[in-house]
Amino acid sequence: MENKRLYSPTHIKDILDRYGFKFSKSLGQNFLIDGNIVRKIVEEAAINKDTYVLEIGPGIGTLTEELALNAKKVLAVELDKSLLPILEESLQAYNNVEIINGDILEIDINKIIEEKLNGGPIKVVANLPYYVTTPIIGKLLEEDLNIESINVMVQKEVAERMIAQPGSKNYGSLSVFVSFYTDAKIVIKVPNTVFMPKPKIDSAVIKLEIKKDLPDIDREKFFKIVKAGFSKRRKTIINSLSSYGFDIEKDLIRKALEESKIDPQTRAENISVEEFMKLSTVFPPLNI
Repeated sequence: MENKRLYSPTHIKDILDRYGFKFSKSLGQNFLIDGNIVRKIVEEAAINKDTYVLEIGPGIGTLTEELALNAKKVLAVELDKSLLPILEESLQAYNNVEIINGDILEIDINKIIEEKLNGGPIKVVANLPYYVTTPIIGKLLEEDLNIESINVMVQKEVAERMIAQPGSKNYGSLSVFVSFYTDAKIVIKVPNTVFMPKPKIDSAVIKLEIKKDLPDIDREKFFKIVKAGFSKRRKTIINSLSSYGFDIEKDLIRKALEESKIDPQTRAENISVEEFMKLSTVFPPLNI
C-alpha cells in the first residue's frame, strides 16, 4: 500500500494525467512528493487524534492525507475548482476530511472554526503559495482566532525574515509583526527537489506558536510606527519617522524616542519589539 500514498510521484502523475490537470503558475502550485517531509510536517505540528486542523491549499491532498491519518478532523480550503474532483477521489477513504472551495483571504475563518471545527482550538497546517504567504499569515494572526499554532511551508527567505532578531539584515517589519503575535522557529529546511513542479528556490517549514496574552497596546498605532520605521532602512529612525507623513514635528518624535530610551540616530533594524511597543505608547497621536 505504501506506493499508493499520494506523495508517490508516479501516483501523483497518474492522477493528474487522468484528470488533465495543468499546474497554475498564477496560483503558485507546487505539490509535495516526498513522504519524509510530509510526515515530518505533521510530526512537528504535534497532530494527534484530538486535533482539529485547518489546511490551506491542499493541492491533490498529499499533506491532507497524512493529516487525516493523525488528526480528529481536517478542514481543507482549496481555491482551484479543478482540484475538487481530484481531492474527492484521492481522499475518499477518509471520513474525517472536509473540503471547502474558496479563497482563504475572503473566508470568515472564525465562522468555519465555530461551525466545522468544534469551535477550536485548531492548528493550521499548510504548504502556502509563495505569493500570498504574508497576507495569509497576517489574516490568521490579526483576527484573534482560536488558533493554537500555525505550521506552514514558506519560501526559505521569508521564513528567515519571520524569525530574524534585531541587528540582523533580515530583521524588518515582518519580523516584528510575527514576534508580537507568536513564538516562531524554523523546524524543517526543505530543498526544492521535493516538489512537483520543482520551484527555483528552497523552502522552510516555520512553526508559529500563538501567544496567549498579548500586550494591551494600540496595535494599529504600533504597527504603523513599525512600518514607518522600516520604510527607509538606511535612514536613522528619527528621519524615517519624521519623513513618513505623520505630520508630527521632529522635536516631538525625538522626545518620544528618548523617552523610550531609543537612540534617535540608530536604525529600525536595531530596535527590539519591546522598544517599538514602548515607543508606540508615548508617540504623539497619528494623523494617518
